[in-house]
Amino acid sequence: MTSAPGRPPDVPARDRVPAPALFLLSGLTLYLGAAIAVDLFPVLGAPTVAWLRIVVAAVVLVAWRRPWRSRWSRRDLLAVAGFGTVLAAMNVTFYVAIDHLPLGTAVAMEFLGPIAVATLTGRGWRERVGIALAAVGVVLLAGVTLDAGGGPDVVVGLVAVLAAAACWAAYILLGRRVALGESGVTSLSLAMVAGGLVFAPFLVGSAGPVVTDGRVALAVLAVALLSSVVPYVIDQVVLRRVSSATFALLQAMLPATAAVIGALVLRQLPTPLEVLGLVAVSGAIALTSFTRGTPAPAPVADPG
Repeated sequence: MTSAPGRPPDVPARDRVPAPALFLLSGLTLYLGAAIAVDLFPVLGAPTVAWLRIVVAAVVLVAWRRPWRSRWSRRDLLAVAGFGTVLAAMNVTFYVAIDHLPLGTAVAMEFLGPIAVATLTGRGWRERVGIALAAVGVVLLAGVTLDAGGGPDVVVGLVAVLAAAACWAAYILLGRRVALGESGVTSLSLAMVAGGLVFAPFLVGSAGPVVTDGRVALAVLAVALLSSVVPYVIDQVVLRRVSSATFALLQAMLPATAAVIGALVLRQLPTPLEVLGLVAVSGAIALTSFTRGTPAPAPVADPG
């Protein structure tokens, strides 16, 4: 529809909202979903909640994109299956991490994955300074977490979040081929199906409460929508509207956003040293996310 002569063209409602505000909304929904997931851990277990999030998001995206209408080569399907397996592993390990660590700490440490990829693929001063800042931030966060006690429980969380960071790095590298083409959302829907199927034999047996308890089922649906579907759709809008510099700064907001949600919803108040660690990691994200060309893709279905 065009506007009348002499009047400014009609602007879609989504384009009237500033991109930074949309990105902030994406981060808030992402980590609000994670906070809801934490409350489900005593009922279902962290790995099962992560798997159910993937399954529900897969159903929603498949119903929306209808991937059977597209033609897929055997090579495409293998790539999508590998991508989906890494995606599911990333979500499972991250949920195990936030079962043992504060949400803000886990999110910040998990960003080691994309920071490492940026450092290995980049050659400028930004990447070198960024990895140094990230190292300082992670040492601060891990040190404070270990000093706070918790014993083997905390160690499990640290190992899990480092595994999630490694999975995120692999996810980024695989996603360049699978999730960034013209049918990116459609490929993502198939990838989630593949990831759900791979982990089903290990986790479906503990998913019984979803069938017997309506409140648990609604909470799982909320986690999937808030942490997977809504952020991905919003990020696609944002990525078309921001510069690489703006995207870098927006990415850097995510650990702080997670820390705020953790404090407000889960009562996980960061210490001064943890705040310093979050600031260091955020600086590393800002430096390593910045490119001279098109901004790097947002973390599709980020495990938050």
